This record gives sequence, structure tokens and C-alpha cells, in this order.
Amino acid sequence: MGLKFTHGVVILIVISASMFSVSMANKDWSFGFNYTDWWSRFGNHPQNKTQQQPRQILVGGSEHWHYGFNYTDWAFKTAPFYLNDTLVFKYDAPNATSFPHSVYMFKSFGSFLKCDIKKAKMLANPTQGSGEGFKFVLKKWQPHYFACGERNGFHCNNGTMKFAVMPMFRPFWKWP
Repeated sequence: MGLKFTHGVVILIVISASMFSVSMANKDWSFGFNYTDWWSRFGNHPQNKTQQQPRQILVGGSEHWHYGFNYTDWAFKTAPFYLNDTLVFKYDAPNATSFPHSVYMFKSFGSFLKCDIKKAKMLANPTQGSGEGFKFVLKKWQPHYFACGERNGFHCNNGTMKFAVMPMFRPFWKWP
């Protein structure tokens, strides 16, 4: 029980830290109500096309989606995630030497903490992660809770094969 609560607190801190780091990225903004340079700050800036494009993010990086890797830590290091970014889950199809994996999404933080697979939705079965992998686009501005649901949530209950992301709005121009 204490371990699940600790993971919940860590995930909440990760989401909060991600939101804070993005909001503090532009430290040049001054506080107050001096509107004399409003147009130069918020006006017609050239867009950086490379910055504006959604990313394809390989879940786990070179480790892919497998048992024994800490995905909460990975999500913290990979953040921030933006709307319309694509998460790519790559994992081996079930065979004699590896455990099967899947991708589930939880509707609530509580069911995510408890790894209550019955209240989660299967996004990808054990065979959909091979080849190019299973792709999930972050279309909604809300927390997304992911986990492996195989073996009735054993991989999730272990605490490592699950993570949460909160996609941010993409900046309109390049951040300094």
C-alpha cells in the first residue's frame, strides 16, 4: 500500500515539475503592466517550423517497452510532452523466452495507482507492439495514465511498467 502511494506521489510530482519547467522556460518575461513593448513580445514572430511539429516519442527510448525498466523515471526525463505528440510503444511479440506485454490506459489516477486493470482500456494487445510499434497520439489536454496489463496487472503492480504524461500546449514561437 505504501509503495503504491509513493508511486502516486512521485507521478504527481513529475507532472507538476513538468508543468512548472515549461512555464518557467522563458525567464525574460517581466511582471507588471508595462504594455509599451507588447507587440515586440507577442506580435508577429517568425515561427520555427522544427519546433512546431509534433514529435514521435519512442516509449523507453532504446529500451522500448519491457519489464524491469522504470518508465516513470523515463517520462520525467523525457518531458515535456505536447499535444499531438505521438507515443510509440515497441515490444516483442510473445514467444518462449519473453513475457507478453500490452498497453492499457486508465481513466483515473486512483485506478492507475491501484493498477486496476478492470477499470482500464486496452489500447494495444501483445502482438501490436512489434514492427513499427503501437502509436498513440496525445490529442487531449488531460493526464494520460499508461501501463502494461498482462498477467492481470502484475507488471503494473511492480511499479515500473507504468507512467503518466500531461501534454502541454505547444509554444507559438521558439522559446529562448
